[in-house]
Amino acid sequence: MNPFLNSEARIQHLTRRHFIRDCQIGLGGIALSALGTDKLTGAPLRDNPAAVRAPHFAPKAKRVVYIHCAGSPPHLDMFDYKPELVKRSGQDCPDEFVKGKEFAFTKGMPKLMGTPRTFAQYGQGGTWMSDAIPHFHGIADEMCVIKSMYTDQFNHAPAQLFLLTGSPRQGRPSMGSWATYGLGTENEDLPGFVVLISGGTQPSAGKNAWGSGFLPSVFQGVQCRSKGDPVLYVKDPKGMSRELRRQGLDALRQLNEMQARNLGSPETLTRIAQYELAYRMQVSVPDVMDISKESKETIEDYGATPGGSGLQNNCLLARRLLEQGVRFVQLFDWGWDFHGTNPKEDIRDGLTKKCATMDKPISALIRDLKERGLLEDTLVICSGEFGRTPFREGRTAKGKVLGRDHFPDCYSMFMAGGGVQGGLSYGASDELGFSPAKDPVHIHDLQATILHLLGFDHEQLTHRFQGRDYRLTDVHGKVVKGILT
Repeated sequence: MNPFLNSEARIQHLTRRHFIRDCQIGLGGIALSALGTDKLTGAPLRDNPAAVRAPHFAPKAKRVVYIHCAGSPPHLDMFDYKPELVKRSGQDCPDEFVKGKEFAFTKGMPKLMGTPRTFAQYGQGGTWMSDAIPHFHGIADEMCVIKSMYTDQFNHAPAQLFLLTGSPRQGRPSMGSWATYGLGTENEDLPGFVVLISGGTQPSAGKNAWGSGFLPSVFQGVQCRSKGDPVLYVKDPKGMSRELRRQGLDALRQLNEMQARNLGSPETLTRIAQYELAYRMQVSVPDVMDISKESKETIEDYGATPGGSGLQNNCLLARRLLEQGVRFVQLFDWGWDFHGTNPKEDIRDGLTKKCATMDKPISALIRDLKERGLLEDTLVICSGEFGRTPFREGRTAKGKVLGRDHFPDCYSMFMAGGGVQGGLSYGASDELGFSPAKDPVHIHDLQATILHLLGFDHEQLTHRFQGRDYRLTDVHGKVVKGILT
């Protein structure tokens, strides 16, 4: 799929090998190829390469907010209740579960650790949740908790890249970039893909987590700040009026259009679109990022603070952005790496305090979207990059602080709205929480399902790069039909 390149734009992709291959049937073949290229490669050159496009089929979700708990929450202390693990807490881990396995910080024979949290069932579906996430109890019937997730990576950066780009290595387009590449954006005054960060730290994968990879850079995520200037360097330089800025952009546009006609480079189109978007954002972004315009009740519901920062503000900003036509909003919240190396990482008081900054605003976001009639076609996703071990982390095993190591083999996450069944617990782990025991869901399956909800066959949403058709799910993935409405 290549939505805006025409025959001229192909020039920059041609290599000597391509030229020789395409010339094998002579000048007639060259002429025939030129005549049919527009139909083969997609729509003709456009002023706005991020214009709205139709998906493969009618979507259940029109927009996405992806909340990534960077570091990965201890799911066994939040969503996956294991009475047998509690019963056997302190015992040596069964050899078959650790033999031949590699963990980030645990060596030798670890001790099993049951949760110290109190669990109960909530909602009509009887979803198990702990006392660490009390605000989620009230939205249990909106949540689809997947308890059988697994991944291939056990360190933060490659696991985040694998989840968000489909590859543990840098260079692939992110999920939000694929979504906007396929669908475009509904509001020309705002980016189609916006990123907000809380917790004081960038995700381990860095900006690659929202990069466009080999897709045109118009589809990369735009990082905004919830405090201070929303976007750095978007203001007019000191002493330059808006009228003078407009004249300068008009001159740049003419030069870029000349280059686009001569070379057909998609990056030239991107440059034109991004200059124009930045000009419009000077007015649109400060307005949409000003949460003081919300009612006092709404601000309190999210726990937000006008002029402040944090996941509370970012969740409210996410709703405002989605409401204004932004296609994909990605929230990164650092501070979920619960190894137990300090009291903040203790799965008792430390987890209680961290969850207090998360479950209230996310619950408020889901309720707010529902009240405004947006949840039905907005997909809300909340996850880490992997799970946490059913045993104590090796480095802190003899200390007073309780922590867990990284664990890729089985973990939990949840989704809501956008064509996903609410009040559902999908899949299950074994009695000690080491492996999926029912309906396993791989990372590529999750990616395929998200694209399906957005109206795409994940095998057909592709981009040709270096002689190969690439996709988010690589060569894997199947839609998890059991969670769909």
